[in-house]
Amino acid sequence: MAWRWIVRRTRESKPFFLAFATVCGVVPGVIGYGVMQATNTRNEQLESHLRRKRLAEYLGELQRKENTNDRYVAALRGETLTRKPYVRIQPVPEKTDTGSSKE
Repeated sequence: MAWRWIVRRTRESKPFFLAFATVCGVVPGVIGYGVMQATNTRNEQLESHLRRKRLAEYLGELQRKENTNDRYVAALRGETLTRKPYVRIQPVPEKTDTGSSKE
């Protein structure tokens, strides 16, 4: 019933249509912005610490001349690799045919 009223009013009144369209676009944007601001946990000290830690790990891998291609291969496949710090990921296994062939 309410939806039919809204449709009828938007057909009859251009200002109502513009107001309705604005409310439909602005209200979700304002709510989303508010949620993002409320859940933002910006902590400059923590971010700085994590950047230094990641940089140290990356430079260490470069010094040890480790192969880090597995991360890129996994990223290209849409996977996220989780690992313990300083423990290398096992190479990505080759794809095998999982379908059984009946002869």
